[in-house]
Amino acid sequence: MLLYPLYASVQAIETANKLDDEQWLAYWIFYSFLTLLEMVAEPIIKWIPIWYEVKVLLVAWLALPQFRGAAFIYDKFVREQLRKHGFEGKSASSSMPSPSKKKNKFISLVTSKKGEQEAY
Repeated sequence: MLLYPLYASVQAIETANKLDDEQWLAYWIFYSFLTLLEMVAEPIIKWIPIWYEVKVLLVAWLALPQFRGAAFIYDKFVREQLRKHGFEGKSASSSMPSPSKKKNKFISLVTSKKGEQEAY
């Protein structure tokens, strides 16, 4: 659950291909979420007799390059929800907004009245 993903993540960083970067970033997001869920739900999980077998299968599906499960879940579910809620990712080559622009956007978001629509 850790050795191969760590090795593959380092390899992905060293390649110019963005597809493998997406797979491994998504893997670490889902693995972290699964670990957090497991810590929070431990009292319930200890009563599920096959939990660890299911977890191994799930993590294998997320990580193995034959399945690319992490990228699949991200593409089909997470990305759709992010777009629905107005998150638009920026490419690495795009310029970052200045800190004052970010601050103004945050302040206007916090101080705007309920129901008021602002264009960003």
